[in-house]
Amino acid sequence: MKLIKGIILGILIILTFFTSSAYASFCRNYHEQLVCILSIKRSAKNYWEYRASISVNNIVRPIEIYDCRQKIRIQQKGVSIPFKINDPGELICSFFKK
Repeated sequence: MKLIKGIILGILIILTFFTSSAYASFCRNYHEQLVCILSIKRSAKNYWEYRASISVNNIVRPIEIYDCRQKIRIQQKGVSIPFKINDPGELICSFFKK
């Protein structure tokens, strides 16, 4: 009986290590799009740059660099894309503004 209780207790302890934590994201309806900021980091060197991963209408984009000074986003391959009208990049750039 003690062996069974020990096994059950061991299984419960192991399962607590494998439970997924709550995944919180910052979501906004932005010009008829659902934009969620999944992760965001502000550059220490260039305060106008943000490294962020977002999802637009539940389509996840990989981490990109958002340059709020030049209004461009730089993809992982180094391709720079200018912000369009009502671009989610504007939401990223306004994230830390006071």
